[in-house]
Amino acid sequence: MSVLHLIPLFIGIVAMFSDDPKFETQVIDNNVSIGYGIAIGDVDGDKKPDILLADKKQFVWYRNGDWKRFVMIENLTVSDNVCIAARDIDGDGKVEVAVGAQWNPGETSDTVNSGSVHYLIRPSDPTKLWMPVELHHEPTVHRMRWVQVAKGKYQLVVLPLHGRGNKDGQGKGVRAFSYEMPKDPRSPWKLRLVDSTMHLTHNMDLVLDRDRELLYIGGKEGVKILGFDGTSWLARPGMNWFTEGSPFGEVRVGGGQKGTGLLAGVQPMHGNTLAVYTSGTEKAILTSSLNQGHALAVASLLGTNATQVVVGWREPDKDFKVGVKIYLATDTHYKAWEGHWIDDNGMACEDLQLADLDGDGKKDIIAAGRSSHNLKIYWNRN
Repeated sequence: MSVLHLIPLFIGIVAMFSDDPKFETQVIDNNVSIGYGIAIGDVDGDKKPDILLADKKQFVWYRNGDWKRFVMIENLTVSDNVCIAARDIDGDGKVEVAVGAQWNPGETSDTVNSGSVHYLIRPSDPTKLWMPVELHHEPTVHRMRWVQVAKGKYQLVVLPLHGRGNKDGQGKGVRAFSYEMPKDPRSPWKLRLVDSTMHLTHNMDLVLDRDRELLYIGGKEGVKILGFDGTSWLARPGMNWFTEGSPFGEVRVGGGQKGTGLLAGVQPMHGNTLAVYTSGTEKAILTSSLNQGHALAVASLLGTNATQVVVGWREPDKDFKVGVKIYLATDTHYKAWEGHWIDDNGMACEDLQLADLDGDGKKDIIAAGRSSHNLKIYWNRN
């Protein structure tokens, strides 16, 4: 299946959702320092997804069920933690975890004082402290994901915010690298350059294409699509850019191989606009009232065959509110949308993820707040 079929114009009947979406809020932690990033995965091997969090000075996980909090590692670097990636890459039913820290976005040259990448070796008891293994890094490390590059094979892709020596998004391109883990993670990891053409690359998403995942990177120049060909990372032939020349912060792709086909973005970085694209040129603006939109997800949450967009922002808007909203399409071609509150002024959202935490077949929303200092689950009751 080609990437062009992964993001088609949606043709068909969309089952509309007339009632207000129903989500039940549960506060998991009201003592979060910043809540930079969330990951979801089974940490303890009980076949239930847990919540992992990159907080200011600690990387922690919350056990599914009682939601007890466990510290994996703390004070890893002098500056703040910033990101976390968790995925079962060896098929043992438990996630492997990588983290990024030494968050210092103003320093784009000095690798000692800006950026870090570590792999965390799990102890026999995952509730105890994990052991860090330091890996190569660029300055301003900001986001990371485990990416499936072939059936059963994974690489860690790390995305800095800036290129080396950059100022205000000007200068050298961001050097995004992939890391291939050796049998012994304490041995040297194989590095590959993913891309070095973009600037101010804020976030990325994955789309399944047969046995591998394509990487969609959002940044100053737009959204670029890359894939691993077995040897190197290359721009996708025939569709190197999903949209070019339009700056993105957050980017999320809906659907996958059987999806309804849309790409959502917060524009520009830390921007006020939430937009949806059904092709490189077909665009709908859902809202322009965000203040530092910083969290985004795309999925079918409401038991229909339509796709919804969930967005969070971290600074008060014109109504002096922070929060999380879900947007529903009101026509069959994703041109018109309406917003509904998930959290009205109780979540200064830094990051959010979707996952079916209780095994009922419906994805729940998990969000972490910056100035609100909280972590919440919004249970899907639709």
